[in-house]
Amino acid sequence: MKIRFVTLGCKLNFAESSALGKELLSRGHQRASLSEVPDLCVVNTCSVTDAADHKDRQTIHQLHRKYPNAIIIVTGCYAQLQPEQISQIEGVDYVLGQNEKYDIPTLVETLESSVENRASARGDRVRVGKIREVEEFHGVRSGDDRTRCFIKVQDGCNYFCTYCTIPYARGKSRNPKIEEIVREAQGAIEQGAKELIITGVNIGDFGRSTGEHFIDLLRALEALKGDFRVRISSCEPNLLTDEIIDFVAQSRHFAPHFHIPLQSGSNEVLKIMGRRYTRELFAERVAHIKQVMPHAFIGVDCMVGVRGETMEYWEDYLSFVKRLDVSQLHVFTYSERANTRMLEMDLYVVPKAERQRRSKILHEVSEEKTTAFYRQHAGRKAVVLWESKREGDQMAGFTDNYIKVYGPYKKEKINTFEEILL
Repeated sequence: MKIRFVTLGCKLNFAESSALGKELLSRGHQRASLSEVPDLCVVNTCSVTDAADHKDRQTIHQLHRKYPNAIIIVTGCYAQLQPEQISQIEGVDYVLGQNEKYDIPTLVETLESSVENRASARGDRVRVGKIREVEEFHGVRSGDDRTRCFIKVQDGCNYFCTYCTIPYARGKSRNPKIEEIVREAQGAIEQGAKELIITGVNIGDFGRSTGEHFIDLLRALEALKGDFRVRISSCEPNLLTDEIIDFVAQSRHFAPHFHIPLQSGSNEVLKIMGRRYTRELFAERVAHIKQVMPHAFIGVDCMVGVRGETMEYWEDYLSFVKRLDVSQLHVFTYSERANTRMLEMDLYVVPKAERQRRSKILHEVSEEKTTAFYRQHAGRKAVVLWESKREGDQMAGFTDNYIKVYGPYKKEKINTFEEILL
């Protein structure tokens, strides 16, 4: 069968789609090119905001209109949270939950061998289990280009922040043993990957299901042989310890690049959100990173417009963020999510127009910080890893501290490190 994956949302979703796609290719199926009509479309959805849900539905509608005869399988977070709603969308044939998505290769083979195809299993169209009861971990190692490889080291979350549905969409925190991850990483390096990105839902919580610790995983990856670097994806500030920061600072392989969720710069709002740190702790983490790695890139997740974010709290939040020595803000606008505790609280509701205004302001602050970060490094030496994508007569790559650079396209430079002057 010719299959097309459409993936929305986080890097973890993209990694999982890539791994499933490779499994299907190994079974003799083909990826449908953009010019080809697919026999089957797999939509891996996101549900982090109401806007994400809307984009999921829009994507499904567009696929059905463009390919009316294609079988459509919907999976991911939105499928886990709203399976019946999705099953009513015209064109959707199967809805698979987070754990059930790994049955897609078997389902595809069943469909291919069935004369009746989609009609053959209508009674079992919705396959969504109780994700909070799932103990098993599905490891993923994926990379759609030779340069970068995502390795899933953790899944699920036990935090239950008042605004968030992820624990209900992804299940409880769980992970494989370090030795399994090391095997995957070594295999990726031997196959030519130069950059490993360790990812998950709450990776700092690594070890909850195996009795190990995140710092032990980092040390094990540092000990691997080869010419490569490692990036750590988003890590909660209360779990990003000084020990981890100091380890990265002296590492040969780990990139001076951190992504830390702040969500709010108001302590009062952080309490409402059910976050497990104060803004003072967050500022200490940033200050320590900059003390031992002045050149480090620090990306920060920020949410605006949550319930209880009064004008006074917002202005305090904005003032705090402006003072932070960080490189970029990843801004989310709050939207009400069903079955979250925040909806049960008697709190001030920020008008939607005001939410958008606050979002725009933080986006502008982010641009200023990123521009300033790039200027700080102008004229300095840096090592870039060139990537395969061609942009006209140019090629692009990233330095270890996540500065994107361009140079004349030279095929022989793809997937190689080069020292340059910024």
